[in-house]
Amino acid sequence: MATTKPTQADAENAEAEGEEATPATPAKRWLPSKLILIAIAAGIVAVGAMGGAYFFFFAGHSSAAVAVNQVKPPVFFDMPDVLVNLSNSGGERTQYLKVKIVLELPDQAMMAQVQPLMPRLMDTFQTYLRELRPTDLDGSAGLYRLKEELTRRVDAAIAPSRINAVLFKEIVVQ
Repeated sequence: MATTKPTQADAENAEAEGEEATPATPAKRWLPSKLILIAIAAGIVAVGAMGGAYFFFFAGHSSAAVAVNQVKPPVFFDMPDVLVNLSNSGGERTQYLKVKIVLELPDQAMMAQVQPLMPRLMDTFQTYLRELRPTDLDGSAGLYRLKEELTRRVDAAIAPSRINAVLFKEIVVQ
């Protein structure tokens, strides 16, 4: 006996008679290949996200702690005291500025580079400070501008090297 494939008309006739249509071949329960690929890609993304979170939250802290321990302490270099008379714009009495300056250097090797350039640095300080007026030094903003200008001038004098900062030990205007 030959089996024939039921057609749609046979299925409709069977429904009309109250019978259920039975397919000749059972339905396959395989997942489509696209669905499998999407599931694999989602799994890879999830594993990558978990690995990234681990390195961000846990592994990053240990390297940051190591980096903090590797920071070298700065080296401080005392400059000779500088005493200059300030610029007068009128018949006022002469005022003097006495400054004790410390250079903050990034490392000990920089001290050997700065030492031979001391006459150039002193000349730079003297010529700049002599042109200041007493009003240029008023308030914290005036001192900040003085510090920034001296830092810029020291960096220019010792180029291509750079210092960290110019620090004031003492400033007296008389």
